[in-house]
Amino acid sequence: MCSARNRGKQGKPMENGDKFCDDHNKKSDEKCTQKSKNGRLLSYNELPDYMKDNEFIHKYYRAEWSFKQAFFSLFQWHNETINVWTHLLGFVLFVGLTVVNAAHVTQAVDLFGILRSYPSGTGKNSSHDSAKLFMGVTNMVNLENIPHHMGTDAVRWPFYVYLGGSMFCLLSSSVCHLFCCHSHHMNILLFRMDYTGITVMIITSFFPAIYYIFLCEPLWQFIYLGGITAFGAFTIATLLSPTLSSGKCRNFRAILFVSMGLFGLFPAVHACILNWNNPRRNLTLAYEAGMALSYLVGTGFYVTRIPERWRPGWFDLAGSSHQIFHVFVLLGALAHYGAALLFMEYRDAVGCGQ
Repeated sequence: MCSARNRGKQGKPMENGDKFCDDHNKKSDEKCTQKSKNGRLLSYNELPDYMKDNEFIHKYYRAEWSFKQAFFSLFQWHNETINVWTHLLGFVLFVGLTVVNAAHVTQAVDLFGILRSYPSGTGKNSSHDSAKLFMGVTNMVNLENIPHHMGTDAVRWPFYVYLGGSMFCLLSSSVCHLFCCHSHHMNILLFRMDYTGITVMIITSFFPAIYYIFLCEPLWQFIYLGGITAFGAFTIATLLSPTLSSGKCRNFRAILFVSMGLFGLFPAVHACILNWNNPRRNLTLAYEAGMALSYLVGTGFYVTRIPERWRPGWFDLAGSSHQIFHVFVLLGALAHYGAALLFMEYRDAVGCGQ
């Protein structure tokens, strides 16, 4: 039809008409291609270059989706679904823990049932054996019998700093994995935010441990907290570089995060020397070792891309290394939460007396 409308008397096509037709057809083809691309799950080979990060995940990718499509993909199956939900549910869990801590609901925040042993008040009892562990879990349901914190507790702000850092990390990770499919610019921005969240979580995890352990040693408080904060600021500044935030530098980022964690060995050894006779030393070390092991194992999966490296295409939807990494990050955060409760209760009981 377009060709017929633009022919002259001698049957020759008009140049302007041809140009209009070509432009119109080209735009139509582009719109058609874009429409078929948006909302459709792609294979690895169909991805734009900036999204080609893991060649062992073959299918179920989202690319260049609108914000609305990306948001509603929260309720669809694709290769980022588990990444989004693991940390989104973790964020909700930590919001709940923050609320019940602020409301002084003691047993409700004691996930493990073994964190009350100092007899400094009627609300604190010993529960180290397995029978009392299960009783503690059972009593969590009965809110009428929940005791409250004593009014002489140590300050709580370092504990809430850690909870805030954890929530920021978990939420930024969920948002990143949900909306990173929008565009190249948004992909870069969100992954920088994700790396910043990880760094913030590592920094803030030091606050309750160092503050409460070295409560009577303000100089060491300043040295250790200042050191990890400076290290974290350097890490964030480094990761804001476009080159270092790319997929090619994943190993370098892992080394930075692990190095930040290993910084904790210095205050940990110092703390063991100061608190060698503390009856809760072994339990606290167990929680902190659990946290460190969770983070290290998760980072190992992240770097090696196991198991999808062994069976490419088998773990496209579930069971990939990044999803396993997310689970271990959440487990590590919960282990450190348990240790932070121990630190606080120790200072509630003894102050600077020991």
